[in-house]
Amino acid sequence: MKKIVKSILIIVLLFSKQFAAQEIISIGKSEVLSKIFDKNLSLKISKESFHAAKADYKQTNAVFLPNITASHTGISTTNPLMAFGSKLNQGILTQNDFNPTLLNNPVQTQNFATVIKVEQPLINLDGFYHRKAAKSKMDAMSLQSQRTEDYLYFEVEKAYMQLQLAYKGEQVLEKALQTANENKKLAANSFQQGYLQRADVLNVEVRVTEIKNQLQTAKSNVQNASNYLSFLMNDERYVVYKPSDSLMVSNFSMDNKTISENRSDIKAMQLSTKAYEAINKADKMSFLPRLNAFGSYEMYDNTVFQGNASGYLIGAQLSWDIFKGSKRFGKAQKSKAEFEKSKLAYNQYVSQSNLEFNKVQRQLIDAKNKLELTALAVQQSKESLRIRKNRFKEGLEKTSDLLQVETQYLQKQLEYYQTVFEYNYTQKYLEFLTKE
Repeated sequence: MKKIVKSILIIVLLFSKQFAAQEIISIGKSEVLSKIFDKNLSLKISKESFHAAKADYKQTNAVFLPNITASHTGISTTNPLMAFGSKLNQGILTQNDFNPTLLNNPVQTQNFATVIKVEQPLINLDGFYHRKAAKSKMDAMSLQSQRTEDYLYFEVEKAYMQLQLAYKGEQVLEKALQTANENKKLAANSFQQGYLQRADVLNVEVRVTEIKNQLQTAKSNVQNASNYLSFLMNDERYVVYKPSDSLMVSNFSMDNKTISENRSDIKAMQLSTKAYEAINKADKMSFLPRLNAFGSYEMYDNTVFQGNASGYLIGAQLSWDIFKGSKRFGKAQKSKAEFEKSKLAYNQYVSQSNLEFNKVQRQLIDAKNKLELTALAVQQSKESLRIRKNRFKEGLEKTSDLLQVETQYLQKQLEYYQTVFEYNYTQKYLEFLTKE
């Protein structure tokens, strides 16, 4: 049992030393942004999605560019038709080859053919609209990537303010703990002199314990806020960060703030709708014929990679898939439904964005009013605490009353900084919603 207890104590000491030695790094908002735009995984994923859409668009160049293939084929045959045709292609037919006996029962014949083929689309309307759809999708992904950057900028603002708020809470509680310890000493002296009861001393000690618990929670909040910044920056060290500047009230103007159709995510949805429209047109165009030009240059010989005989072929082909069951009809109906759905989704998205914008505007007004009231409450509770402290030193105030006023002052300070955070956060969120 003693060994187990000893082991537990060693582990606790090791973790305590590790925690105590944990690195604290001062960091500014600009530095966070720089690291995020360089290392953030969400941003990298969005860029790769754009690259994939760009690659899909490049594939549609086949609508305009020729298809060129080269092949070399070798055969050995006693098939009468193949043998005769091979000799004919090689240009080695003789009068003897027309002997009925040889025609019907030819000897083994070898043929090696080198063929270069070129196919050039001339009219491919469904391919043209598929290309338009791929272009719209690529542009939409580019805008979505831009919106991801905008969101990360906003998220950095929020995360950095959360770190500032966590440190403000820690500072307020550390000062409150210092005051509580001073009250504890004062209460102990007053008890020894017979001015206070033992219960009063215990109340002060309980207050010290309460603040210590709150302070521990505040330190955890600092750690949590630091970890989130590390996550955004894709930094696996998970050190403790300290903001280079303190939490302060920021200035913001609501004039002429609206949801714009030029916002990158809204424009992306517009382009997505265009892509669905183009796909629907492509499915409709698949009912029409295609016109392709083609040509080939062929070289033949009875030896590998030789070409003593050659010829060419050029032409044009008009092809028309007249009927392929109900597949094309069903495909066209599906793309039509997806196009209509995308239009509805766009209207809904814009409506939701405006709804959110109106709500955040009201939240900003409420936060501003709350900020003024909490600032006033802090000043009032501070003055009340000063008066009660002086009366307590003179023996004119109960310990419980003093503790109550101290608690109120602490709460009002924490509430004030929380309101500053809410006010600043709402401003940044409104900027994010209205950013073009």
